Amino acid sequence: MFLSIFDIFKVGVGPSSSHTMGPMVAAGRFLDQLLEHGIKPVSIGASLHGSLAFTGKGHHTDYATIMGLAGFKPDTFDANTAEAALEEITKSGKIQPDGHPEYLFNPKTAVRFDYDRVLDGHANGMVLYAYDSIGTVLFQETYYSIGGGFVQTASELASNLPSVDQGNPAPFPFKTANAMLEMSANSGKTIAQMKWDNELANMSATDLTNGINKIWDVMNNCIEQGLKKDGILPGGLSVKRRAKGIHESLRAEQSRNIAAPHIINDWMSCYAMAVNEQNAAGAQVVTAPTNGAAGVIPATLRYYLDHVPDASMRKIPDFLLTAAAVGGLIKTNASISGAEVGCQGEVGSAAAMAAAGLCAVLGGTSSQIENAAEIALEHHLGMTCDPIKGLVQAPCIERNGLGAIKAVSAASLSLRGDGKHLVSLDACIETMRQTGLDMDTKYKETSLGGLAVNLPEC
Repeated sequence: MFLSIFDIFKVGVGPSSSHTMGPMVAAGRFLDQLLEHGIKPVSIGASLHGSLAFTGKGHHTDYATIMGLAGFKPDTFDANTAEAALEEITKSGKIQPDGHPEYLFNPKTAVRFDYDRVLDGHANGMVLYAYDSIGTVLFQETYYSIGGGFVQTASELASNLPSVDQGNPAPFPFKTANAMLEMSANSGKTIAQMKWDNELANMSATDLTNGINKIWDVMNNCIEQGLKKDGILPGGLSVKRRAKGIHESLRAEQSRNIAAPHIINDWMSCYAMAVNEQNAAGAQVVTAPTNGAAGVIPATLRYYLDHVPDASMRKIPDFLLTAAAVGGLIKTNASISGAEVGCQGEVGSAAAMAAAGLCAVLGGTSSQIENAAEIALEHHLGMTCDPIKGLVQAPCIERNGLGAIKAVSAASLSLRGDGKHLVSLDACIETMRQTGLDMDTKYKETSLGGLAVNLPEC
């Protein structure tokens, strides 16, 4: 299955790609189906199941669903416009997305949290309904938010259909890391070059370049905005924004030239935390590969640009293309969903992608890049997803900082070797998949175990 760089890196809105972006996308697809099938309901609604129910309040899943039914999309979402729309919907009891008639809609009751019924296909399930005047269901569709903003209907998931349009055949259709290395050796091309050629099968070089530049612009802007803001994050945990204060302290130490070498870890953590504090506040972010792990890759790339001698902005595409290639392998052969395999699939995947990207721009061979990704992923195996109060704040924000640190360490270690190593990336990805299957549901983004239940005041 070919996954574009723009499938892996999507511009969207926080706090969660699976619990916020996915439901918004699903609601938009439902609206399209109503028009496609000529269905004319009087009212519409939704029910949330599994992890979408258990942690939906903390992830704003109900709000995202409402906004999706109002016609909003993650990549163009504007918070101020959305708030005005919600106020009007609440006041009128009606919702009218573009191209549709008015539907009766009470935002307080139309989206229901069903804590009792977990749908069969995936932990992140939701059902959208269209009703007639007496409340009879005219049409319904089940959707699964499978991580990273990807959405599939129940039939698509059951048929094992791709979650994205496959487009034209890719010239380097690697589905495993081993195949990727073989194609690289046979073609003489780097992983980034093969990924570039694959993308050109479905778009122009200009569009690809512009798209990659936009990805980095949004990532970097997220860092910059996060470094400027302080205060308390929403949600009720009273988590204080820390990135700005840490950054100011680091800048002061830098100007006095007194910092110990290990302080570089604080720079990486600071960049990552800035992104994830923005995500927690519902700001614009890039799935990398998910919102919950959105800080690892930007922090690692910013570390390269700001702290590595002779770093070049011209290498940003190589970094992101290489990272996307690894992310595609993980999603295809395992999962990037915290609700499916725990945080190993989110921060672990992000660290593997970041390690691969950094190794590439530091001159690593394809074998060293594969080794870097494997090292980073291996040392996240078994990591649970247990967000306190269902919010993407604790332990998520700091965890991104540590993910970036591991990514840099993994890239550095791989560059000290020749690329030959005991555990392959393919074996590590398969181990993550198996570990996710064995992991107890309470540790997979349900907030029913782990840290989420060991702070009584929460």
